[in-house]
Amino acid sequence: MKKTAAVVNLGCPKNQVDSEIISGLLGTQFDMTDDPASAHVIIVNTCGFIEEAKAESIDALCEMINYKNNCRCEKVYAVGCLAQRYGKDLFKELPELDGVLGDGDLDKILNDVAGTEERVFRNKKHQDFLYSHDMPRLRMSPPYFAYVKIADGCDNCCSYCAIPQIKGKYRSRSMESITEEVKRLADEGVKEIALIAQDTTRYGLDLYGRIRLPELIRGLAAIDGIQWIRLMYCYPEAFSQELIDLIAGEPKLCKYVDLPLQHGDNDILACMNRRNTAEEAEDLIAKLREAIPYIFIRSSFITGFPGETEEQFNNLLNFVQRIKLDRIGVFAYSQEEGTPAGRMKNQLPLEVRESRKERLMAAQAGIAESIQQKRIGQVIRVILEEETAPEQWTGRTEGDAPEIDGQIYLKVFGKHTAGDILQTTITKADSYDMGGESLE
Repeated sequence: MKKTAAVVNLGCPKNQVDSEIISGLLGTQFDMTDDPASAHVIIVNTCGFIEEAKAESIDALCEMINYKNNCRCEKVYAVGCLAQRYGKDLFKELPELDGVLGDGDLDKILNDVAGTEERVFRNKKHQDFLYSHDMPRLRMSPPYFAYVKIADGCDNCCSYCAIPQIKGKYRSRSMESITEEVKRLADEGVKEIALIAQDTTRYGLDLYGRIRLPELIRGLAAIDGIQWIRLMYCYPEAFSQELIDLIAGEPKLCKYVDLPLQHGDNDILACMNRRNTAEEAEDLIAKLREAIPYIFIRSSFITGFPGETEEQFNNLLNFVQRIKLDRIGVFAYSQEEGTPAGRMKNQLPLEVRESRKERLMAAQAGIAESIQQKRIGQVIRVILEEETAPEQWTGRTEGDAPEIDGQIYLKVFGKHTAGDILQTTITKADSYDMGGESLE
C-alpha cells in the first residue's frame, strides 16, 4: 500500500507552480492528499519575501511538525524561498524537520523523501533549476485555469527586495518547453493561462539576447483550446509598443495588465533602484489606454520606504489619484535582511508605514468605485467559476486575476459548465466586485 503525501503551498503564484511540480514528482510514488493531517509525508513550500510571509511560513512548519506527534505523519520537509534564504537556521532551530531543501533543489525532493537518510539539507548558493514541460505536475488550480512560469530569478535588484538573493539570476525557459507545456494543458481542458515570472516583460533577453515575449504570446495564442492568456508581473521599463499593439489586437490576450509601479515619487523610485520615473509610468498608462480603451490595469505600491517624507508620500498619493488604476495592492515596507534598503539608517516606524498604507488604500477605494460604476452597461467577457444556485454563478471578468482581484455575480441562462467564457452585460458594481447578466 502506498504512503500518502501532502504539499502545503504558501506565497505567490510562482510558488504554486513549484508546489504543483513537487506534487507531480511525489505523485509518481505516493498517493497525494490535500489533507496534511492524513499524510505520512508533508512538504511545506515556504515563502520568504517579507516579514509577514516569513512568520506565516514558520507557523505552518510548526503546525505540520505537530502532526508528527498527533497524526500519522512520519516526515516533514521545508522547501522553497524561506528554506533557500534561511536554510541553515531552519535546520538548526527546528530539529524535528526531516529535511530542508532550497529552491535550487526541488527536483531532488522525491529521492530525498523516499531515501533512507535521517535528515537532509540541500541549499545551493547559485540557482540554476528551471522546471520543464516533461516534468510531472499536479495542478492545484481549477481544471480550466493554470499558471505558466516562463522564467525564474530576477536581475532587477530593487533595493528593498531579497528575491535576487533567493531565486538567483533571471533565467528564461525555452519557447519550445513553454509551448509544449501549454499544448498539454490545453489537452487537459485548460482554457485560461496566466504567464508569470519575477519580470514577465523581460522574457527571453538572457536566453536569446533579445526580448521575445510578444513572439511567445503569438505562438501560445495559436494553440487550440486556449481561450484566455493573462499577463502578470509586467515591469514598465521593458513594456514595448509591440506588446501594447499585441494586447490590443490579439483576441485571446486578456485586456488586463499587471504593472508593478511601487511608488510615484521619483526620488523614492531612484532609492528603490527602479528603472523608470513616475512620468514614464504615466506615459505608458496613457499609451495602453489609448490603444485599448477598456483595459484593466493593476499595480502594486510600497508605503513607508526608508526616508519617505510626508511630502513624498503625498506625491505617491497624488500619483495614484491622478492615474486612476482599476486595481492596486499596497504593502507597508518590510525591512529585509541583506538588502540595500534594509541597511538604510532612516527606517520609518511601523505605525507610519501602516498608516500610510491605509490612507492609500482608502483613496483607491473611491477611485475603484468610480471606475467600476462607469463599467455598468458595458459588455465584457466573463469566465464562469461556480454555480451557486439555478441560473446563478460566480465568475471573473477578463479584468480579474484569480485570488487577486474581484469577482462577478451573474445570472446565466441555459446549461453551462465552469470554465465557459460568456459575453456578459455589467448591471451593477462596487469598488471590487460586479454583477451581471449573461448574453449567451
